[in-house]
Amino acid sequence: MSAAVAQVGAGALFALGAAGLAWRYRLGLARPLVTAALRAAVQLAAVGAVVALVFRVPALAVLFVAVMATTAALTSGSRLRGVPAARRAAAVAIALPALAATAILLAVGAFAWTPRAAVPTAGILIGGAMTATTLTGRRLLEALERGGDELETRLALGDTARAALAPFTRQAVQTGLVPAIDQTRSVGLVTLPGTFVGLLLGGASPAAAARIQLTVLLALLAVELVSAVLVSELVARACIRPGERIELPAAPAKAPRG
Repeated sequence: MSAAVAQVGAGALFALGAAGLAWRYRLGLARPLVTAALRAAVQLAAVGAVVALVFRVPALAVLFVAVMATTAALTSGSRLRGVPAARRAAAVAIALPALAATAILLAVGAFAWTPRAAVPTAGILIGGAMTATTLTGRRLLEALERGGDELETRLALGDTARAALAPFTRQAVQTGLVPAIDQTRSVGLVTLPGTFVGLLLGGASPAAAARIQLTVLLALLAVELVSAVLVSELVARACIRPGERIELPAAPAKAPRG
């Protein structure tokens, strides 16, 4: 049996096993799990073909990164319903830090100015920024929904609108950064990140793989922090009205299952 067949077969077995377990315990997740697995297979096959083309035609790299950033903004923005111009806010919070960090890594020579290095680096940073933006934004919206009385009390006691919102934004940023901090603290002890494993499978030495993974992880930590701060600031600004009034956005829609 070839490695390719074994890999596809093992992946299908895990997906079916997860769906079967979800069905057995009546979790309502069997169909979403199968659908997610099928979508992942189709999308990865398509992306693999596109990336191969990008590697052959370097000018397409910029377009490909732009598509990734746009998709991330649309995905994250859809989770922030109720916030005016939610997708625009998500685009700023995701693209600005992720693309700036990618440019810095390339400019200082940490990675080569080639599509083979730039596209995966940008993809990792955009993905991390999207996660931080979504988690922070949703946490802030949920906190504001529950904390209306507290906000009114702070305003009545003389706080400015920004000061009244500050505890909520700080808590949201802290929550949004938990996965990134945990991933960085536990790397090598609990998990071996994808970049590290991929480099090892590609023939890189363990030392080189560890060095590159560390660079990516630390850049990712900074990017996610900036994304979390940016989205919390943009959501807070969207709530402030003239006369130091706070108008809470509509309650965020529940995340779709699966």
